[in-house]
Amino acid sequence: MTDIRAICGSVPLIPVLTIEDVDRAVPLAQALVIAGLSVLEITLRTETALNAIQAVRAACPDAVVGAGTLRTAEDLTRCVDAGAQFGVSPGAPERLMDAVDGSGLPFLPGCASATEAMRLADRGYSFLKFFPAQAAGGTAMLTSLAEPLSGIEFCPTGGITIDNARDYLALPNVVTVGGSWVAPKALTKSEDWKGIENLARQAVSHLTQ
Repeated sequence: MTDIRAICGSVPLIPVLTIEDVDRAVPLAQALVIAGLSVLEITLRTETALNAIQAVRAACPDAVVGAGTLRTAEDLTRCVDAGAQFGVSPGAPERLMDAVDGSGLPFLPGCASATEAMRLADRGYSFLKFFPAQAAGGTAMLTSLAEPLSGIEFCPTGGITIDNARDYLALPNVVTVGGSWVAPKALTKSEDWKGIENLARQAVSHLTQ
């Protein structure tokens, strides 16, 4: 898939993963994919992130592996070289977006206000990351944006939990949500892959009822 909305819209939840040990990347990804969460965002918050993207791409053909927390044009280049199938940013700085426009990489730029969303729509981006979702107004903010910004859809991320995810998904301008609760650090460090698989299964069941 080359369309960012199609990629993200194929799952109700995109796990946002911060991987500190590359050896844990593949079993973590496999647990999530088995549970039905095949679109994964590996954030550039650790030194192992790029190696983790490469490892998961090689070992998990059923996964769609993206890179998150892109901040610069250089980040974009490194992620493309690592094999990322899509990119995600918490914002949309001009230099990064100029690089994205010429890259061909499916991309989810971030926004936190109506003005930012409108600027990105002017550039041709109608599917956006709303971040930080809870801190930026949550479901009330997105509800307020639905009519004046008709045609723009969102993937809220930041403060999304099993308790509020369905409230976001019920909104007409929300396609999917991003969250990290299905891969908690404690379970990852203890390599409890079955526990993570169970959390992911519960999330899929809860969000698709």
